[in-house]
Amino acid sequence: MDKVVILTGGTSGIGAATAALLRQKGCKVYEFSRRDAADPDHFSVDVTDEAAVKAAVDAVVAREGRVDVLINNAGFGISGAMEFTDSADAHRLMEVNLFGMDNAIRAVLPHMRRAGAGRIVNISSVAGVFAIPFQAWYSISKAAVRSLTMALYNEVAPYGVQVASVLPGDIKTGFTAARKKSAAGDKEYGGRISKSVEKMEKDEQNGMRPEDAAKTIVHVALQKGRVKPYYTIGFAYKALVFLDRLLPCRAVRWLLYQLYGK
Repeated sequence: MDKVVILTGGTSGIGAATAALLRQKGCKVYEFSRRDAADPDHFSVDVTDEAAVKAAVDAVVAREGRVDVLINNAGFGISGAMEFTDSADAHRLMEVNLFGMDNAIRAVLPHMRRAGAGRIVNISSVAGVFAIPFQAWYSISKAAVRSLTMALYNEVAPYGVQVASVLPGDIKTGFTAARKKSAAGDKEYGGRISKSVEKMEKDEQNGMRPEDAAKTIVHVALQKGRVKPYYTIGFAYKALVFLDRLLPCRAVRWLLYQLYGK
């Protein structure tokens, strides 16, 4: 039976690559994003609007009779020093990256529980393990996604619903250009803000292709058997995440400072 998939943030970058691969595998994919698209399988929905998300999910269920998979991919990044980041910008990021995800989960779970089956895949980041200087709020949001995933994993397991998060590293997409950057306080911080963001964006533009990340996301979404709570994409990032478990905190802190802090 073809899987019915809801994918948030599915019109660009990792989301678009994931949607394309899912369709190649015979899935019926419904995309949720704020962008307009002349496609009956696309819903123009802001994930921070709880009522709109629920209405869109219910519309999918009315058409298909079920939702087999939810992939929570919608999100964006901001950069800058925590001290100088506008509170409104930080709140907006958390509303999209975390609470928008929560809205989608709340909307699909009643349908999945009644069906006794379903899978939820949340896109986190290696930044959720390694909190990056001058990307604090993005790192916080992705760490929260990991915690949400683990808690939800155990809450819904008795109902046949499985939950996993996928942790990409640097990926070459439009995410870099879309990031809201603030150099406020750069003078006070000795030019370290702009230097750190420049290094980070260079790493992103030399990162893996979104199609490579999509392969892991689709594998987690469709694989048979029970999924793990966390999947890291790429050997180098898997090794880094493993090292985080072994190294003392001061060693990890020093490494991050050398890469993006000084």
